[in-house]
Order: sequence, then C-alpha cells, then structure tokens
Amino acid sequence: MGERKIAALASELMTVTAKQLRLKTSEVLKSVARGGSVTVTLRGKPVAKLVSLEETKERKLTDFAAFGMWAGRKDMEDPVAWVRRIRKPRYRLH
Repeated sequence: MGERKIAALASELMTVTAKQLRLKTSEVLKSVARGGSVTVTLRGKPVAKLVSLEETKERKLTDFAAFGMWAGRKDMEDPVAWVRRIRKPRYRLH
C-alpha cells in the first residue's frame, strides 16, 4: 500500500488496521500531523485513536469530572489514617 493510498485512507475513512499502522507508520503519522485523526482497529474492532497534538489541549487537574468528588468527606481528612484503617482488616492475624 503506497503513501498516497494510506493518506487517502486516513483522510477519507480515518481508520487503519494495526497491520497497516505497523507497515506504514510514517505515512499514517503524516496524515495525523496534517490535523486529522486516525482510528486503529485490531481484528475489526477499534482499539486506539491517533490525534494531532494541535487537536488536544492541556487539561488542568480541575478539568476532570472526578476532581474533588471526595473533598467533603470527613472520614478522609487524614488520607494516611484512612488508608491504614481500610487496610487493617487485611492484615489481622488469625
């Protein structure tokens, strides 16, 4: 498969197989570098997506939905003590 065919495949379908990626990595990456994204499939199922770094943005910790979800819990004010408390039953001697 030539560079043009891979470039056309990446720009039109935006999907390549793992084998195509292995054999023509540089061509696929060139397509991604032009601003596109490519989905990689393995045995017909999507397993990864390659995106241009320009498409991604820096995310702060506070951007994630889970950030601060346990902030108000009184039982976790001291994280070290909390971890020791939840692990304690595991290490009891019988």
